[in-house]
Amino acid sequence: IRGVKTNIPFIENVVNHPIFVSGQATTTLIDTSKELFNFKRRRDRATKLLNLLGETIVNGNDQVKGRPVPVMDLPVIIPKYDHTHSLPKGTKDYLTKHGPEKFAQWTRNQKKLLVTDTTMRDAHQSLLAARMRSYDQLKVADAIAQRAGDLYSLECWGGATFDTSMRFLHENPFKRLRRLRERIPNICFQMLLRGANGVGYSNYPDNVIRGFIKHSAESGMDIFRVFDSLNYLPNLKVAMESIRKDTNSVCEATICYTGDILDDNRDKYTLQYYVNMAKELEQMGAHVLALKDMSGLCTPHAVFKLVKALRSEIAIPVHFHTHDSSGIAGASIIKAAEAGVDVVDLATASLSGLTSQPNLNSIVNALRGDKRDTGLDLQFLNELSIYWEAVRQFYGPFDTSPKFGSAEVYTHEMPGGQYTNLREQARALGLGARWPEVVRYYHEVNHLLGDIVKVTPSSKVVGDLAMFLLTKGVEPADLVNLEPGTAFPESVVDMLSGGLGQPKGGWPKAVQKVVLGDRKPFKGRPGARAEKVDLEAKRQEISKQFKREINNDDLFAYLMYPQVYTDLDKYIKQNGHARVLPTPAFFYGLKPGEEITVEIEEGKSLIVKLIYVSEPNEDGERTLTFELNGRARECVILDKSIKTESKKRAKADPANKMQVGAPIPAMVSSVAISVGQKVKKKDKLLVLEAMKMQTTVYALADGVIDKVEVQAGDQVDSKDLLVSLR
Repeated sequence: IRGVKTNIPFIENVVNHPIFVSGQATTTLIDTSKELFNFKRRRDRATKLLNLLGETIVNGNDQVKGRPVPVMDLPVIIPKYDHTHSLPKGTKDYLTKHGPEKFAQWTRNQKKLLVTDTTMRDAHQSLLAARMRSYDQLKVADAIAQRAGDLYSLECWGGATFDTSMRFLHENPFKRLRRLRERIPNICFQMLLRGANGVGYSNYPDNVIRGFIKHSAESGMDIFRVFDSLNYLPNLKVAMESIRKDTNSVCEATICYTGDILDDNRDKYTLQYYVNMAKELEQMGAHVLALKDMSGLCTPHAVFKLVKALRSEIAIPVHFHTHDSSGIAGASIIKAAEAGVDVVDLATASLSGLTSQPNLNSIVNALRGDKRDTGLDLQFLNELSIYWEAVRQFYGPFDTSPKFGSAEVYTHEMPGGQYTNLREQARALGLGARWPEVVRYYHEVNHLLGDIVKVTPSSKVVGDLAMFLLTKGVEPADLVNLEPGTAFPESVVDMLSGGLGQPKGGWPKAVQKVVLGDRKPFKGRPGARAEKVDLEAKRQEISKQFKREINNDDLFAYLMYPQVYTDLDKYIKQNGHARVLPTPAFFYGLKPGEEITVEIEEGKSLIVKLIYVSEPNEDGERTLTFELNGRARECVILDKSIKTESKKRAKADPANKMQVGAPIPAMVSSVAISVGQKVKKKDKLLVLEAMKMQTTVYALADGVIDKVEVQAGDQVDSKDLLVSLR
């Protein structure tokens, strides 16, 4: 309906009125139907999206600002499928009919090698910093459902993608899961769950973890791969119990592999260590055992020996996950298959290799005719690879994985899923050109901490501490010489306090003393110390904050990431749902003359064409002229590149303890003090945040706050003066 703006809601009410629809309306309808004048608040989605596009065109998307626009010359070709055919029966159908116990037995009894496709989660997390949008996944979902029904599962959710989908892509992760489920109802979905850490970076109360698992299962999740970042099994107990009791899903409990079982000189993580852990997980109720080689350290001969031992000692299926950082993980997959592994993780060819998983297409071909033949349709997989290859172009600025496999991974042991994210973090902190130093620091910090299991969130802590020390110019070996209680990233303080649990052998006392200062560490399961959250009271609290009803999507996303979800809610209210924009337009905007189609809901599309971008006026504003469904529309955007010369911040004198400087380049997250306030040494002054790393800044001496040079939201460089005392 188009017409005079003020009349449109009225006309819509008339044409949708039951009497009008029935054909019985007369001229008295308006006089007798007061409900015609009850107007719903218009969402005006088109205007919001035009303003969002305009903002991107004029000022750029913060995610790719300052980086060259990638060449996007490959056409996006969706594999063909016959939509008139009924979907083939898949693993989801079997799980729904028979339940997780029989599903696990079926998995163990299969002669063929079963395959999980990681393209929609770990592959892009490892290669593209977890930036893949649901727009590109949904485009190909129907084809996957029709032609890849023999897959064991699709890993499509959890891990870092829960955070990044909200923080960077402005999407609701639960809605992403449900939309995929609607399109792919026949194949099991798999997620990565960080045990007591949920999909976050710290420990959550037990009832939050249970509620999150239950809601995730209700939203479409079938297989929960649950792990602990330190292999601290008490942290898995609550999640494993919840999966078994509160859902009809599969509990895939995980051993995280590190070290080298073939190296007699490395006796911390031995073959017997892993076998004992597998037995304990089976006793705790695991349906399936996952062997998670997150850094790609498990060489072909090592995995053969390990899988053989595991299969002979436990009765549940074994699912092998690795990364191809070394370049030889494909051989590890073949050897694992020879040893009898039940399921393996692989990625579609064009998003495989390097820090991602080994090549799905090549492994399928290599096993054709073998007793472990996967039975997957190689022709379809190749068509799917062509699609993902074209889509990968859009994410060029995040495609920072190494260009070749390297044996250096056996030294630094960095998880494949962390590599591109850490590189992004280093770039944001101004350390991009010093990447080799970041890698060295990462390796040395790991051994400083006692050679720990490294996977999110423990791996993130190693990365945080490495970059913190590099920024401060402190060698890892010299950390123990720092003054106890020196300001460290919050993640480091939390982990060494026992916030993530306990590593094998405990934490080095000398490091704990410097990082914690007077703070006392605790032992035992962190979740047992966390106070239970009153979920309904929290729901009401959030409802008041957001001024709307809060559903379980909102509740559990908020509980995992309060500030990130708050920012997402604000973004959507201001800009609408950015997920409907094609990916190139979302990241790079439009060029004059460029036209896109935006489907804002099923059956309702907008055709948007950029006509002209004006020069800035005296206020620095540009007028953008669009064509929206054939009609001219304008929006006015402030050009943020036109600004007055800003005053440079003063630097703190490191010799003067009455001047407090920024330890790292970051954004001021919060300020805890005000001018005139008395403070004591080690009192909290403010909190800085840089790429998910939070650092609390403390007073260096007793005194009175003389000046506060910053406020929340300010960007600061390393050593900038933040607070002066007198």
